[in-house]
Order: sequence, then C-alpha cells, then structure tokens
Amino acid sequence: MLWMIVSMLAFAATVINLYLYVTGKDYTLAMAFGLALTALTLASVQSMIGSWVQHEDWTAL
Repeated sequence: MLWMIVSMLAFAATVINLYLYVTGKDYTLAMAFGLALTALTLASVQSMIGSWVQHEDWTAL
C-alpha cells in the first residue's frame, strides 16, 4: 500500500518537473524529488516482495 502512495507522489513530482522544464524555470529540486520518490517506490515494492517470500506466500508472486 505504501508503494501506491509513494508512486503517486513520484508521478506528481514528475509532472511538476516537466511543467517547470517547459516554462524555463529551475527544475532541479523537482527532478531530485521525482528521482528520490521513484527510488523509494522501488524499495517499497522490493520490501513487499521480500515479505511475501519470507511468509512463503508463493501465490502472491
């Protein structure tokens, strides 16, 4: 469930990043937030899959 929240935030940061890029403003902070939130999304998905393996829930894979 956490990965859904973080991925939505990453998507919002990416949209803001693209808007700032198109308008010619400084977009480095939005770009950093987008990349960091994308990395957090991948980490939370990896954690979720690890918990499935730890509980031997092979059907979830």
